[in-house]
Order: sequence, then C-alpha cells, then structure tokens
Amino acid sequence: MKILTACPLDCYDACGIIYEDGKLKALKSGHTQGFLCPHLNHYDKHKQIHMPTYKGKEITLDEALLKLKEILSTTKKDEILHYRGVGNFGLMQGVTDHFFATFCATLTEGSLCDSAGEAGIMMGRGSNKNMPLGEIAKSEVVLLWGRNPHATSSHLLPLLKGKTIIVIDPVKTKIAQNADLHIQIKPHGDLALAMLLSRFLYIENGQDELFLNAYASGFEEYYELTQNVRIKATLDTIDVTLGQIGKVLELVKGKKVAIVCGVGIQKYSDGADVLRAIDAFAVMLGLFGKEGCGVAYLGNSKENITSPFNTKAKRVSKVNTEFSNYKTVFIQGANPLSQMPNSLRVKESISHVTNVVYFGLYENETSEIADLVLPAKSFLHKNDIRTSYSHNAMMPMEKVAEVNHGISEYDLSAYLCRVFEINLESEAFYLEHFKSFSVQKTDGTRHVQSRREVPYKEGFDTDDGEFQFLEEFDVDFNMSEKLFLLTPKSFTSLNSQFNRQESVYLHPSLGFDEDEIVTISSACGSARLKVKYNYDLRNDCVLIYSGTKGVNNLTTSKHSHDGKCAIYQKNKVEVYR
Repeated sequence: MKILTACPLDCYDACGIIYEDGKLKALKSGHTQGFLCPHLNHYDKHKQIHMPTYKGKEITLDEALLKLKEILSTTKKDEILHYRGVGNFGLMQGVTDHFFATFCATLTEGSLCDSAGEAGIMMGRGSNKNMPLGEIAKSEVVLLWGRNPHATSSHLLPLLKGKTIIVIDPVKTKIAQNADLHIQIKPHGDLALAMLLSRFLYIENGQDELFLNAYASGFEEYYELTQNVRIKATLDTIDVTLGQIGKVLELVKGKKVAIVCGVGIQKYSDGADVLRAIDAFAVMLGLFGKEGCGVAYLGNSKENITSPFNTKAKRVSKVNTEFSNYKTVFIQGANPLSQMPNSLRVKESISHVTNVVYFGLYENETSEIADLVLPAKSFLHKNDIRTSYSHNAMMPMEKVAEVNHGISEYDLSAYLCRVFEINLESEAFYLEHFKSFSVQKTDGTRHVQSRREVPYKEGFDTDDGEFQFLEEFDVDFNMSEKLFLLTPKSFTSLNSQFNRQESVYLHPSLGFDEDEIVTISSACGSARLKVKYNYDLRNDCVLIYSGTKGVNNLTTSKHSHDGKCAIYQKNKVEVYR
C-alpha cells in the first residue's frame, strides 16, 4: 500500500515522499522530481534511541513518564526551562510549547540559524515572503549568494539547467566551478558588495525607475548612502574587482533574476544589514512582484497560519541560554552541547542543572549527559503536517507504521496535560485546524491559503507600501592577521545529525600537512582536528562544517544586532601544530 508523507528535516526542499513496501520513494511530481536527498535515502541506516534511560539505566516508557512527572512536580515552575529545537518542521512539534507555556515554565526565543537575515528582510519589506522554488524555475539568471545547492538544496539543481549562473562565495563550490561568473569574495564582504552593486547600477542608469517610483521612492537617498563606501579601498579589502561588478550588472540587467541566498552571509553581527542590502539591490533592479524574479532566503514557514497552541511565556535567548539559572531543563529535538555557540560555556552552565531531560531521536552530546532520556517517534510513526520556507505547499505526514518504542510529541504532551490538569484538544482537532489554513489545488496538492506564488505584486508590507532602504551602516571588517572561520552545512550531515565531519579544511598554502592533527583556537576556546586540504578554499579561511565535534568551542555566544541570531562566522581563529 502506498502512503503519502513528507520529509521532516530542516532543509530548503521539504521532499514529498511515498512510503511503499517498507521503503521511502520520492514523488515524481512537484519539486521532489523523483529523487530524495542523501539524508532521506539513508534515513533507516541511522540508529535511533529506542529505550528510555534514567541515570544511564534503561527503564520502561511508563517509568520514564512517571519520572518526568515527579521531576516537574518537585521543581518550582520558574526554575523549569523548555529548550526546543526547530529542525523538525512538523506543525505538531509546537504542542510541547503549549504544555510548558501553560505550565508557566520558561521557553526560548531567537535562532541559531537565520533570524538576523529575516530581521533585515522584515525591516525592508515589512514581511518575510519567500520566492518559491517554482518561480526560480522561470528565471533567466540565478545569482547564488552564499548558497551551495549541492549540499543544502539539491532539488534546486534541476531548475538551474540552461540558466546563467552567478556565484558569490568564499569557497569555489561545485556549482561555482561551472558558473558563468564566480566571485570568490572575502568573508563578510557581502554588505559592501551589495551596496556597491546598487551604486554602480544607478551610475549606469540600470535601475527600474518605474518600479522604484511606485514602490521604493527612497532610492536616491540610498544611492547617496552607498557613496560612503570607498570604492578602491573596499574592493581591495573584500577582494572583488570593478570588472567583476561590471560583469554582474551586464548579466542581470533587463533579465528575470532570482537571487538565492544562503544563511552563511548573515552569520555576523550586522547580518540583518547584509540581507537588507541584497534586497535593496533586487529592488533597484525591480525584481519584486514579477514572475521569475525576486530574492529567495528562508521564508516564514508559518506565514498565514495561526497556531492553536498557547505559547505565551517568559523567554530567554536560544543563543546564550544560561542553563544554570534552572533546576530542570527539558531539551527537545536539539543538541545544545554541540550546536549552541561557545560550547565550553554551555557545558559549564548545564553542569549545574539538577535535572536534564532529553527528548529526541538520536544519541548525541546532550543525550549523553542527560539524566532522563525519552525516545521520540520518527516522522514515519506519527501523524503530522508540515509547511516549508522554500515553497507554499502544506504537506501531510501520515503515519506509515506502528512501533512499540518512543512517544510522539502529541502523546507526551497529552500525558503531561492530563496529569497536570491542562486543557488539550485531540490530535485530530489540531491536524484539522492546521489543514483549515490550506486550499486544494487542481493537482491534488494543498497550499497555504492566501500565499502568493509571486509575492509583493501590489507593493511591500510596510506602513506606506514601499521598500525601506538602509539609512545607515557600519562596514565592520576585522582585518587582523588571524583567519576567517567558515561553518557551512555539510554534504553528509544535518548539523549534528547523521554522518558528522571530523576534520578542519585548509588551503595547502597555509603550510600544514594533510592528516596532521592541529589546534584551532579563538577568543572563546580551541579544538583539535585533522587537516584535510581544500584547494577551492581561500587561503585566509578555515572551514569546519557545522556539526563537527568541537567547532562551537570556537564561536561566540554574542547575538546579531537584530534578530537575536547566532553569529558563528564573526570569529577569527589561529591554527598551529
């Protein structure tokens, strides 16, 4: 029997899946186009937690639930923290927030991933409406700005065939090697480059005056602001030439252009300004509200959907949580001991917590130190529904099989709500609630109601309907002799899930031997890793993939200026034997 479901993983693609004869198969229709990413192709090969444990000893699920009840009952509510990851996009994941918020525990806010960029987009456009994958397919030119589709969005690759490709990235990625133009920019040079592109576009009279007069009348003031960027000094600093800027403008003017951005470009204190400046370049070109044009980043996956769950609660930062302020910490679908910045601080802080409860699918650094471990059910063994930040579909995630291990988020919350006398509707009620925000298309798929395939057709969602340009900026270059740290997504893992990397990648010209063990140090800490050569990397950069053990010993727990986002690439490092 065929059962329709969808991938739960935190990536751009949100694959549609058919489960048949015990195997996962890709939908041939829609953006999945008949193939699954490597993570899903090997999903069943990754060992999951099946048995609950307490203090390292296996116990039954009933015993684990009673222990959780005891822990929560004996902890003051203001000493309970619920730390939930957002890497699973099933809408039912928020049901645990409902319990903990109603129970008067503390929740988290901010992001380890994308919220600086989103903040910049919101300040400029008034909302974060993404350019769907289907619109990228209609483009003539695709500018991949810090985005590596081979690693993070493989279903984008077929849509790029026959198009002019521009890549801006410090790494000569696989897509960059075959691009029409690759600008191997110095890290953190994106804000200056975006502003210079707008400046030279204006000088060449390449801007879309009709669009600007209607929806972005402040463009001339923005041009004046860009004049504060010193051309020669800045180009030398970010390692870009005037010829490359001219080539970009030559390739994009008068064309249907999709600017597809990765999250790495906003992993800095001024990450919001970076996305806002890239948006401004797109506005100058008149790319919004037109078919096959726009800026694709991470859209709001819950746009036009009202949550039925109570999530009003006191909140603390997800980036620099002080765990030691709490007696009980309930960690769901996250691995803060690896993925939070400044891991040494996190380990010290969480060591003072009396009760660490881990609820998830996989063993990791956090489950290893947890007092109580509760195994979750995978997406194959529960009902859910998901949306995406790269397209507008609402996708059912039907249970495909029964298992006698683990517990779903809803069933766990139902148990806790029952024993602590908190109201909770049936699972079916919530699934229907989410479904009510969708409409069925002629092809049978469901899309979130009121979302447009071409957003911003009638202007932006600001108070006056116009794009709000940057009014000030600070190009914050760190020109020390130390090396830039890059922390991109890996081909083999999804953050700290699956097959994690174990190496540091360096350009051979730095003088280290391949396979030797080196120490990488920053102001926050150090890590010991094996050297692998990467000839496609700038020689002023150190690349350590996200999820590599020890990488976040090196990263600061400071926030971005806007969006309360982690700034993993703000850090400079040294490498020595």
